[in-house]
Amino acid sequence: MTASTTPPQSPEITPFVDGLEDDPALSTTHIMTAPDDLTTLRLDRFLANSFPDLSRNRIQALLEEGYVKILSHSAQNHESCTVTNRSFKVKPGQSFSVTVPPALEALPRAQDIPLKILYEDDALIVIDKAAGMVVHPAAGTLEGTLVNALLYHCGPSLSGIGGVKRPGIVHRLDKDTSGVMVAAKHDQAHHGLSEQFAAHSLERRYQALIWGRPIEQDGRIEGNIGRSPHHRKKMAVVGHGDHAPGKPAVTFFKILERYGLGASLIECRLETGRTHQIRVHMTQHGFPLIGDPLYGRPGSCRKHLAEPARKAADAFTRQALHAASLAFRHPITGEWLSFETDMPEDMRHLQQRLKAF
Repeated sequence: MTASTTPPQSPEITPFVDGLEDDPALSTTHIMTAPDDLTTLRLDRFLANSFPDLSRNRIQALLEEGYVKILSHSAQNHESCTVTNRSFKVKPGQSFSVTVPPALEALPRAQDIPLKILYEDDALIVIDKAAGMVVHPAAGTLEGTLVNALLYHCGPSLSGIGGVKRPGIVHRLDKDTSGVMVAAKHDQAHHGLSEQFAAHSLERRYQALIWGRPIEQDGRIEGNIGRSPHHRKKMAVVGHGDHAPGKPAVTFFKILERYGLGASLIECRLETGRTHQIRVHMTQHGFPLIGDPLYGRPGSCRKHLAEPARKAADAFTRQALHAASLAFRHPITGEWLSFETDMPEDMRHLQQRLKAF
């Protein structure tokens, strides 16, 4: 790897293969010398400027694990002292060695699971996730996840997230929600995508089939979302006076189609991205998603559907929610990328039954 520099405080960097005991062929050490015109700078910021493709957490880990050393003036004799304090003040002319060990193998097992890939390059991959696929391994679901599939598909192209060979998951879709997702292949891409999600500067649009027929053509739903005090698996809109006030959340919705008084097709745009946000907000608004096992009680809306449409809605066993589009700036090139996918077959079939009756 070659660290990029930022004048006028850029160090001179000379990489060489270090003789570490664990794997000398794959560990690279960089000798860095602070320029004479350097303004005193904290060591962690000095390293961040020198290695923009390493995350802050990764740099902190290198410091804590003893991979950063300050070299004496007689560096030819390899005299050095380990520095673990990230607040250490770097002065002009000081030299450091920074060893970047190879990325560790990921703990989840790589599995040959088919993926619908919309786009891929050296920095990231965009996929159309199938309903029923868990994104990340967790207790009770250690295999068959999107991460297991990406580990197999991406293989050597993963240079490591935080020092581990794994895809960088910057956002998630619920297990039974289908649609567009992006994952990073290295720290720099992961950091760039995470910043966009945190700043809400990207665009996400969802399609959902809901019980009922909102009067307004479009609307804005705002309400803090936190863990439900009554059901540990559910999220809820919670007030500021609650013990757990939750996090601010805003959802915009627009009616695309109405099916009598019993059901509607809507498009949702997220200003924030909270757990179960669309499902919680639409339920709070009085129009839960069809098929939602946690929030989807139809109430009186169900009786307004003809029997064939009602049977189709009752038989739909997952939340009728699809991440239809995702647009963002490429974290390396800055190019604006936009991806769209059609509703999966089961949602299209339900939509057709609702339309027909």
